[in-house]
Amino acid sequence: MNREVPPMQRSETSRTRDGSSPRRDPSPRPRALITGASSGLGRGYARTLAAEGYDLVLVARDEARLESLAAQLRTTQNIHAEAAVADLSTRDGIDAVNEIIATQPIDVLINNAGFGLRGTLLDADAAELDALDRVLTGVVRQLSLAAARRMQARGRGGIINVSSLAAVTTMGQYAASKVSTLVFTEALAGELRDSPVTVTAVLPGFIRTEFHSRLGVERPGPGLIWLSVDQVVRESLRDARAGKVVSIPGRGYRLAALVAPAVPRPLMRWGSTGFSFARTRDH
Repeated sequence: MNREVPPMQRSETSRTRDGSSPRRDPSPRPRALITGASSGLGRGYARTLAAEGYDLVLVARDEARLESLAAQLRTTQNIHAEAAVADLSTRDGIDAVNEIIATQPIDVLINNAGFGLRGTLLDADAAELDALDRVLTGVVRQLSLAAARRMQARGRGGIINVSSLAAVTTMGQYAASKVSTLVFTEALAGELRDSPVTVTAVLPGFIRTEFHSRLGVERPGPGLIWLSVDQVVRESLRDARAGKVVSIPGRGYRLAALVAPAVPRPLMRWGSTGFSFARTRDH
């Protein structure tokens, strides 16, 4: 993702969801599309890019929170922020976002939407597992490929796919889907290595967001292992702009990722299962 992304042209006749006309600024700005933008890491990316002068397309299911964020950023940052309400676990939701990518110039795509399962693999039904994998993997693949083709044709752009450090563990379907996203992102980055389009997988560790509270899970471990949203956003954007294929925010987590391949797989399974059991017992 290039900090000097050339901005796109915008129609003077287009209008926002609330019916107001977008900014009529003679200096057009780059545009970023962010999924899962209503809270947590997605909201952090939105606030940071808005402060840098990006126009935004914000995608999430929660219409009230999404509209509130879009309105706030339009007012405080003097940018154009569009709220695109979509449930990415459904075909209609995916198609709606694909249509935006197909019809609007998107300079930066951030695939951040995601959720976790409250129970174990044996507790979940097939529909829950399919929905999780669709959002964490299928949507990332579809939107990334759609955006990459258009960015390649335009000669610029950047894609950030939020995976997880859970990808090195065996913590259920969440980890399985996140490792799939990591490998896909690395493969796509390889195909685009000679183009101006960058592709980066972000592997955060524990972040202070609503993720665990929504699952009804206590935050594990000491406070020092928990990263702020601002730190993850800042370091991952820096790495993406440097053309890194994999970004691991936090020095401790980067060290853990280096050590992880040397950990015997049985030990990794034991540690991952222990975390799952703790969650099951406590909740």
